[in-house]
Amino acid sequence: MYKVLSKCPVCNQNFKVMKLRCTGCNTVVENEFSLSKFDYLSTQQLYFIETFIKCRGSIKDVEKELGISYPTVRAKLDEVILALGYDVMKEAQNKKEKSDILEALEKGEISADEALKKLKE
Repeated sequence: MYKVLSKCPVCNQNFKVMKLRCTGCNTVVENEFSLSKFDYLSTQQLYFIETFIKCRGSIKDVEKELGISYPTVRAKLDEVILALGYDVMKEAQNKKEKSDILEALEKGEISADEALKKLKE
């Protein structure tokens, strides 16, 4: 059995599923059905995600399993995040900002109350 095509081979736009058929009784249902975000990932991206989940999100374990470096794991993860429609830079920026706030708190540059206020923003 073949994997359902999710992208048009001519223009690369997303396909919609229009017909479903039961393999047992041959009942056919026609309508517009949506595919999940994961259906639009490439085979390589799905393999990476399966490995990532199997390794319980441990980047070190993914490195070992796939035989790739930490930066490559991060790059592949960012690629999948983008393919799923999320903004990688915004996530990374938020982590950096939180890290900066905690560092300022640790150095005594801001109070705990100020840190909490900034983290809530």
